Amino acid sequence: MSLFGFFRNSDINRSIEEFLSTPDGVLLDVRTPEEYNEGHIPKSVNLPLHNIYRAEELFENKSTPLFVYCRSGARSAQAAAELKDLGFSNVKDIGGISAYKGKVEY
Repeated sequence: MSLFGFFRNSDINRSIEEFLSTPDGVLLDVRTPEEYNEGHIPKSVNLPLHNIYRAEELFENKSTPLFVYCRSGARSAQAAAELKDLGFSNVKDIGGISAYKGKVEY
């Protein structure tokens, strides 16, 4: 990820607020199931990066707003690019949970 990409995606907290105010928005955690079970952002859906192609099965509407995060931002950037390649038009890479300041579920 480039330096500019880091700064663009660095405020996961503001992006979570945007997700919460977006009708039909989906918060995708692209970490492994083990990482997800160790703590995740409430209302997130676990879709590991290696299974990102399954988004086509899960979300029929390719304009569904997708907010994508991982641990540090590297996998979320890759997942966002792959989702766009699959034809999803409303994808936002919000970075890593490591910078998240809110409540975490287990």
